Amino acid sequence: MPGARSRRRQEANYWPGFVDALSSLLLVIIFMLSLFMLTQFFLGREIQGRDTALARLNSQIAELTDLLQLERANSDDLTTQIATLTATLGSAQADNASLTSQLAGIGAGLGDKDSAIAGLEDDLMAAQELSDEANAQVALLNQQLAALRTQIGALEAALEASETRDTESRTQIADLGRRLNLALAQRVQDLSRYRSDFFGRLREILEGRADVRVVGDRFVFQSEVLFAAGQADISPEGTPDLDALAAAILQLETEIPPDINWVLRIDGHTDIRPISNERFPSNWELSAARAISVAQYLVSKGVSPNRLVAAGFGEFTPLDPGNSEEAYRRNRRIEFKLTEG
Repeated sequence: MPGARSRRRQEANYWPGFVDALSSLLLVIIFMLSLFMLTQFFLGREIQGRDTALARLNSQIAELTDLLQLERANSDDLTTQIATLTATLGSAQADNASLTSQLAGIGAGLGDKDSAIAGLEDDLMAAQELSDEANAQVALLNQQLAALRTQIGALEAALEASETRDTESRTQIADLGRRLNLALAQRVQDLSRYRSDFFGRLREILEGRADVRVVGDRFVFQSEVLFAAGQADISPEGTPDLDALAAAILQLETEIPPDINWVLRIDGHTDIRPISNERFPSNWELSAARAISVAQYLVSKGVSPNRLVAAGFGEFTPLDPGNSEEAYRRNRRIEFKLTEG
């Protein structure tokens, strides 16, 4: 009989090991996918902010371009007006010269025509006044044209500065994306190193315990180590193991830099057999209550509450899909996983 029981235990141990390996591989893949999604989320938010600033700059550039075109059109109108006034001035000057010539001829040959001379002098004065007004308008238009050219120069400078800022913004966005990827990769490496140290320390503390196992990146406590059947209150027999775990977490808190966001996730699991009583209507409530009890005990030993996450999975993530007592025992467990916050 003892030999038969030994052979059954050996045969039952192959399949759980294979399931543990597959579970570990699946969890690693899920972790990498979660990390990739988190990286893309933060990078997308940062790039979205930069795209908003870039769109605002492009809008300002379009407004400056429209204003520049309007000012250039005004410059063309002023140039046309100057040309018209110049032609008018030339005509007035020609009339002035003609009237002066006529007056000189009349003064030389018709000295007795005082009334005619007076009329011609009046015409000459009017022509001179017209000439002076045209000159004043030309001078004013020249000033306006110079001011307009100054405004156009300023607008062109502003447009060039906006284009420069646009180029710099694009460069900064690309550089920010590279630095964000590097920072996330560094944080993952740092957390992986501390996770390895933490698990190594727990292996030394819990070495030789058959009811405490390492499955991939998790430590697995069988529920019987910490709880009586159907209960969520920690048994006295389970407190030494939790005390050792709390000591390891407290030492870890002093070693990991504050800028690395990490948590210890505590997952409660049950077998598929239903439970229904006044305190726990389902396995979900039982698994969650057990995870919360472990978290509260660790907090009572000095662990920071913001470094703990308690979750209940009920019977929905079994390690062993079988219906034997051994499968039920393996599926009733508490898992500890060091992960990103």
